[in-house]
Amino acid sequence: MDWVSIIPPLVAIFVVFWKKEVIMALLLAVLSSEALILLSVTGDGVLLAPVNAIERTIDVAASPGNTRILIFSILVGALLAYIRDSGGVTATVNWLTGKGIARSKRQVGSLTMLTGVAVFIESNLSVLTAGIFARGLFDKFKMSRARLAYIIDSTSAPVCILILLNGWGAFVLGLLDGYELEQSSASILWGTVPLNFYALITLAIVVYTIMKDKVHGPMAKEDAAMTHTGTVIESEPATKVRFMVVPLVLMVVSMVGFMLWTGDGVLANGSGSKSVLYATILATVVAYFLLILHKRFTHHEAVEIGFKGMGELLPLVSIVLLSMTLGASLKVLGTGVFVAGIVGEYLPLVLIVPMLFLAGAVMSFTTGTSWGTFAILIPIGVPLIQSLGLPPSLVIAAILGGGVFGDHCSPISDTSAVSSIAAGCDLLTHIRTQLPYALTAGGLTLVAYVIASIIMIG
Repeated sequence: MDWVSIIPPLVAIFVVFWKKEVIMALLLAVLSSEALILLSVTGDGVLLAPVNAIERTIDVAASPGNTRILIFSILVGALLAYIRDSGGVTATVNWLTGKGIARSKRQVGSLTMLTGVAVFIESNLSVLTAGIFARGLFDKFKMSRARLAYIIDSTSAPVCILILLNGWGAFVLGLLDGYELEQSSASILWGTVPLNFYALITLAIVVYTIMKDKVHGPMAKEDAAMTHTGTVIESEPATKVRFMVVPLVLMVVSMVGFMLWTGDGVLANGSGSKSVLYATILATVVAYFLLILHKRFTHHEAVEIGFKGMGELLPLVSIVLLSMTLGASLKVLGTGVFVAGIVGEYLPLVLIVPMLFLAGAVMSFTTGTSWGTFAILIPIGVPLIQSLGLPPSLVIAAILGGGVFGDHCSPISDTSAVSSIAAGCDLLTHIRTQLPYALTAGGLTLVAYVIASIIMIG
């Protein structure tokens, strides 16, 4: 497949920025991708594209891992509704401010980031926990939900790819284990930590944003709108802190337990999709019983609130499903492999690593998946390590950082959609406000890889 394989993601991105409509953009991208598959792969007529798109969506939804993510995304709506309507959010905000733990924007931002860092075992759980926890605090201090979405999104993936004692590390380790290298896969992977410049620079920018309480570009306009209009999210009267804290703490603790259980006692081998689903279900059930036992709501009222919360998230869950469908369709079309061809075999040695970073960014941006980028580019990067004697950790770090960079910029990324869900922020607003920060970090990272290549490769 040649250059036509990048048409579907370009269609999605064009429609997103033209019509400001993500679902329509994803639908058109999936249809165009299926039409190209019919023309170039199967040779059938393009009139079957809608039928194939439906079947592709069903295949994606039939995947156990994808189904778990979709159910988890819907259940989050019920959990959010229970925590919000119980008055637990307001009570927690009042308690934190009264204790002096969250008396300023700087303290609130720091607390949010530290929450995301602490829950490093799974990126979705990280953004979910930090987002739910900080929503009320950001509203109280009149900081926009766009700023919250940026902080949790730009904390979770970089932290997960740096700490590595999680599903991210296990996935990359599995990709590396299939190759004969001088160093062990584990030592190469740990060696990427100080060389993953994008993750490090992104976290540094988040810290700067929090400590200086300064936002720039579109995000500054979002914060200014919050300052002028006040909080736009209504809050229930304060009740009990436990209505918010108990479900969240239980979710985090049980997530660790489920990771150990599904990984046969090894945290890094645990299933992220299973663990986050089980933990979310448990937290939702406990939140329900807390409200019933304390007579905050009747059973019928609680059920109604739960389904109402699920309904509020259906548009974003649809985006997650369509993003997965587009990713699966683009895999068949060969978009990722074509983009990976950016790395030419005649490049000077010192430019190979920077180009791998850019290839990872473009691939992740156009396909909406960082893990898919790792799966395609690591098999390309490792033979370069073996044949050209490139530093293994530097090459792998560039691929990992490029995947996360593209994911942060992509309007068709399911990770961005989950971050928007957690923060209660419009998806396009999140992408538009995060983009200048991600591009800044990406530009600095590219320069850093050129310098590192000159030093380490010569």
